[in-house]
Amino acid sequence: MDTQTAPALADTLGLNPDQSRLHAITGGSIARAYRLEDERRRVFIKVLDRDRRAILDAERHGLARLAEATAIATPRIIGQGEIDRVCWLAFEWLEMRVPDTDCFARLGVQLHQLHRHRGSGFGLERNNFIGLTPQVNDESEDWSDFFINRRLRPQIERLAERHRNFDESLIEALAESWRHAFDGYQPEPCLLHGDLWSGNVAMLADGRPVVFDPAVHFGDRECDLAMADLFGGFDVAFFDAYRGHWPLESGWRERRRFYQLYHLLNHANLFAGHYLDICRKLIGDLVDHARVA
Repeated sequence: MDTQTAPALADTLGLNPDQSRLHAITGGSIARAYRLEDERRRVFIKVLDRDRRAILDAERHGLARLAEATAIATPRIIGQGEIDRVCWLAFEWLEMRVPDTDCFARLGVQLHQLHRHRGSGFGLERNNFIGLTPQVNDESEDWSDFFINRRLRPQIERLAERHRNFDESLIEALAESWRHAFDGYQPEPCLLHGDLWSGNVAMLADGRPVVFDPAVHFGDRECDLAMADLFGGFDVAFFDAYRGHWPLESGWRERRRFYQLYHLLNHANLFAGHYLDICRKLIGDLVDHARVA
């Protein structure tokens, strides 16, 4: 995307091509981001190379699913297409701020409302992405089967291709540990954001929370809470508000470690480094805990 292609995109989106201005925005880790504006309004644009269009398609689908639930505000999509060698996704421009305590409390309430939307099974009718990593959502009626075989197994198999201390035996050991931690636990297939870390949450000018960059699917509601807890940034008011409206079942702390492992494995695949050691230690802890239980 450059100043020569901006007028054509502005015309497509209903902006004045003769008065349009394109500004690069920093902060995105996957897509290139821009503010496109004319004398009347602004638009937020995400841009990827054309061969990565599937990522933007999945984001559009995920935001649409969240918007249909009408529980939490999401950016409104105003267009999508391709120009030259890139693909783009356009959103309404929102003035976003860092959430305060009241905003986090509202988000906790609204997340519980989102989770009240049920699916017929675990997964989704289409695959999507968790960051840059393809996320398989083939549906299953069994939560254990879904999480072990659609979440943990693909991540570990991907790691095993490049790192000798990750192999198939870890999957079987984790499956045995899972059986101990999840004995008698049967979650409902709730609509999830799927990638609910603090970088995907903001506050609008009127104090409302807004979420974006989802990895939507139907799963255990505790998955969203586990991700929110993993890297920090969420006020305690968020968790208190959620549990105040929908308390968690006993054993959630142990289950949370499995759900966080998925995201840590993904980070190990994307960034390697110390995430490899973190994953090995967490897997060892989970396996050892099951052996002494």
